[in-house]
Amino acid sequence: MMKMKRINIYVMAMAALSLTTAATSCDRDEVLIDIEQTQVAPPAATDCSFYLLNEGNMGSNKASIDYFDATTGIYNRNIYAARNPSVVMELGDVGNDIQIYGDKMYAVINCSHKVEVLTPDSARRITQIDIPNCRYVVGHGPYVYVSSYVGDVQIDPTAPRGAVFKVDTVSLSVVGSVEVGYQPEEMTIVGDRLYVANSGGYRVPNYDNTVSVIDLNSFTVADVITVEQSANFHRLDRDSHGRLWLSSRGNYYGDFNSDLFVIDPESKQVIKDMQVPVSDMWADGDTLYAISTEWSYVTGENTVSYAKIDMSSMEVLDRNIIKDGTDRSIRIPYGIAVNPVTKDFYVCDAKSYVVAGTIYCFSPDGYLKWKQTTGQIPAHFAFYIRKGVLQLNSNL
Repeated sequence: MMKMKRINIYVMAMAALSLTTAATSCDRDEVLIDIEQTQVAPPAATDCSFYLLNEGNMGSNKASIDYFDATTGIYNRNIYAARNPSVVMELGDVGNDIQIYGDKMYAVINCSHKVEVLTPDSARRITQIDIPNCRYVVGHGPYVYVSSYVGDVQIDPTAPRGAVFKVDTVSLSVVGSVEVGYQPEEMTIVGDRLYVANSGGYRVPNYDNTVSVIDLNSFTVADVITVEQSANFHRLDRDSHGRLWLSSRGNYYGDFNSDLFVIDPESKQVIKDMQVPVSDMWADGDTLYAISTEWSYVTGENTVSYAKIDMSSMEVLDRNIIKDGTDRSIRIPYGIAVNPVTKDFYVCDAKSYVVAGTIYCFSPDGYLKWKQTTGQIPAHFAFYIRKGVLQLNSNL
C-alpha cells in the first residue's frame, strides 16, 4: 500500500494517550501548565487521533501543537508547553511540518532552525536536531530526510542553493547532506529516489523551476527535472502509478498562476496541467484534496478555491467539496487533511495570521461535524493510530 500524503502512522502497543491538564506526579520540579481541553465530538469506537502543528506568526515564537483524541472526542490545545515546561521558549518560531515515522515524531521548526524529536504517545521532547532554515521532513528506511533553505531567513537575490539533510533515526544525528536547488520545499519518494520541489522563493522574481532527484543509495543528486511551464514549486506527492504531483505558488503578479502538474519521473515530462491552484494538498489513496488561497499583488486580494481530484484518471471530481455553506465562514484556508479511517476531512482557517485559528471537521460528503479554536496559523497534521485498529504500511 502506498504511503498517503503526510500520513505517517505510528502503530503502538501501549495504552491510549491520556493528555491531562497537569504534569504527572513524577514531574515535581516542573511548572504546571494547563492544557485547554474541549469536547468537540463523541468518543469514537475506532481510534484515529491526530496532532496539529500550528505555525505561529513569524518572529512571534508561537509555534504550538494541538492534539485531537478520537477515543474521547476531546480536543487538546497547546500540549507541547504542558508536556515540556522546562524547554526555554517552548516549541519555537514557525512550525513548518510534522511527521510520525517509526517510533518518533518529528516537528520541523523553520525559523528556530531545528527539528524537535518527540515521543508520539506523550509529545515529550527526546532531543532537538539543529538544521538551518529547515522546511519539510520525510522518512524512508532507517533515515528521515529534511529539506533546508540553508541560508538566512530573508529575500536575497544571491541566496544560496538549499540542501537535504539525512538524519539517522537511531542516533538522531545528521549523517549527511546534499545540495539541491534553490529554497527546496516538500519531498516524496518513488522507489530508491527522493524528489525535491525547489521554489527559489528567496530569489524573487528569479524563481527556481526544477525538481531535484536524489539517489538514496549513493545520496547524491542523480538527475534534475526542469518544468518549463512554471516555477516557484511547493507541494509534492506521488500517486499509485509512481507519477509526481507538483504544485506551483505562482508569482503573485499574474505572469504565471498557482497550478498543479502531473509529471512522469522517467521521461521527466509534464503529463497533464491540472489547472488547479494549490496552497496545500493531501492525498488519501488516489484521491487528492486541494485548497488554495492565492494572493494577487495586482488585485490586492486572495482568491479562495477547493478541489477534489481522482489521481488515477487525473480528473477533477469536485470544486465544491464543502456542501453546507461553511466555506463562507472560512477566511484563509491554510491546511487540509483527510482522516484515513473515517474519511472525514479537516480544513484549517488561518484567519488574519495573527490570531488563533480554527479547525473545521467535515464528513466525507462535505457537511460540518465540528469546529474548534486552535493555535495561531493551524496547518500541519500527523495522524496517530493504536495497534489493532488500523494496519497501514507507513514505509515508502
